[in-house]
Amino acid sequence: MTFPSRPDLLSSARRATVFATLFAMLTPSLVQPLLAQDPPSSDSSSDKPAPAKKRSASAKKNDPDEIGNRDVGKGMNFYSIEKEIGLGKQMAQEVERQAKIVDDPVIAEYVNRVGQNLVRNSDAKVPFTIKVIDSEEINAFALPGGFFFVNTGVIQNADNEAEMAGVMAHEIAHVAARHGTRQATRGQLVQYASIAPMILLGGMAGYGIYQGMGLLVPLGFLKFERGFESEADKLGLEYVYKAGYDPGAFVDFFEKVQSQERRKPGTMSKLFSSHPPTDDRIKASQNNIEKYLKAKPEYVVNTSEFNDVKTRLLAMHNRKKVEDPKDAGRPTLRRNPNGQIDANGDEKAPKKDQDDRPTLKRRDN
Repeated sequence: MTFPSRPDLLSSARRATVFATLFAMLTPSLVQPLLAQDPPSSDSSSDKPAPAKKRSASAKKNDPDEIGNRDVGKGMNFYSIEKEIGLGKQMAQEVERQAKIVDDPVIAEYVNRVGQNLVRNSDAKVPFTIKVIDSEEINAFALPGGFFFVNTGVIQNADNEAEMAGVMAHEIAHVAARHGTRQATRGQLVQYASIAPMILLGGMAGYGIYQGMGLLVPLGFLKFERGFESEADKLGLEYVYKAGYDPGAFVDFFEKVQSQERRKPGTMSKLFSSHPPTDDRIKASQNNIEKYLKAKPEYVVNTSEFNDVKTRLLAMHNRKKVEDPKDAGRPTLRRNPNGQIDANGDEKAPKKDQDDRPTLKRRDN
């Protein structure tokens, strides 16, 4: 059995469609004149709360409490986050192939833990991979995408954990603000597709030799413009501050390193030489501490773990010297990890009341 078609229903549907289309087209011309008119007055309008004013980007950028909720990496950038991570990963693999990475689990875990704590208290939008390079040169560098390397020389020359954290925070700031790829974009140094072959094939164009180990490193991603360095100074101060460290240690370490480099040239990596603040940047950092970082009753300065790791590094290097055939006949000094020696020259057991509480620096009134 068949049913006759219902052209009246079909035509109604078509008419509805046409009407809806015409209404959508005509609505703006009908509504706009109404919107141009003054809204009707209402006594209840005065009771409505005024909308909250949004904080300016500059105000948020200078507020440590806003860390993590601000975009410090804004700016022209040809690289997406994904490409930036891929680029950094390829460069990190090349570094690891040529450098000697410290495989001591105690040292590696400690440095990674300190670094990850700083990352959590930063504006970084990428995960970090942190490794230690066995080199007595004072240097640390972070590649695009969060691949971060710290020389043992930083730990050996730092007096406390806060100083080491200051160096690490400065490098984390470069990644958080995406300085590497933003600078590459500004100078149009390279295109992403050509970076990997140049690294793998050892191309020298736009590259420099990493002092001390002969590593081939893209200078454009490690030596930054003055403005980027100043921004990393400021952000680094905020990160160590939020993580609970004394921000003054940030300046103390770089001042000490500069003085040491003058006395003994070659102590500091040439690539790292652009990082320590100049006198102007030191003054700017001190001004930023006073202006933006509200004083806390106390700061973390040092921990027993830092002292243990530093002693462990010293023992590791002494062990390597003994293993060298040239030094086989020389006497060696054995150090107690806790630095406790009794009157007879024997090691003493650590005191029972020793604990892992950090050393705190109380602020003078």
